[in-house]
Amino acid sequence: MKKFLSAMAIAVTTFGIMSCNNKPQSNDTKASTKTESAASIQNEQKVAYVEIDSIMSQYTYWKEVTKIMKAKEANIQKTLANKQQSIQKAAANFQQDIRSNKYTQAQAEQIQASIQKQAQDADVLQQRLGSEYQNEVAKYNKALSDSVHHFLVEYNKDKKYSMILAKSGDNILYADKTYNITNDVVKGLNKAYKGMKK
Repeated sequence: MKKFLSAMAIAVTTFGIMSCNNKPQSNDTKASTKTESAASIQNEQKVAYVEIDSIMSQYTYWKEVTKIMKAKEANIQKTLANKQQSIQKAAANFQQDIRSNKYTQAQAEQIQASIQKQAQDADVLQQRLGSEYQNEVAKYNKALSDSVHHFLVEYNKDKKYSMILAKSGDNILYADKTYNITNDVVKGLNKAYKGMKK
């Protein structure tokens, strides 16, 4: 990245020199000074990046959250499947009893209304559990984001990076591995999380 920034500074300076007229102008010196100071600022900037996939797979907090949420999702699916099976069984029994003329018209209507109410209740339950699940996921995502940001603020007090980027998939087209601080960040996050659990 430093090589890239240096190359950009050289290109800017070269472009500035090439666009000058043969006659010196009064503001040439000012433009040159601005270009040089911009180049020196760029050369001083330190940039690093963190691979988000590694945080998701190696950060103890997130591994524990993933287990909790998978268990919760499985429990929701089991609850909803049991409700659905119960309704289907009641509907099948009702159809069989109707064929055997077991009920009067009024009784049949009452049982049918009861089964429909169970189905509606199951839909409401599915929506409520889904909403609760999404809210919990959002809460954990925010806690993850907050913990990473808080850690990076502390971590960067010594490192003095101008910018720390999040690399996820191909959102950064090229990055020199020299600027990858993922291992440091994961170790630091896990150490901080272990300390919090005590």
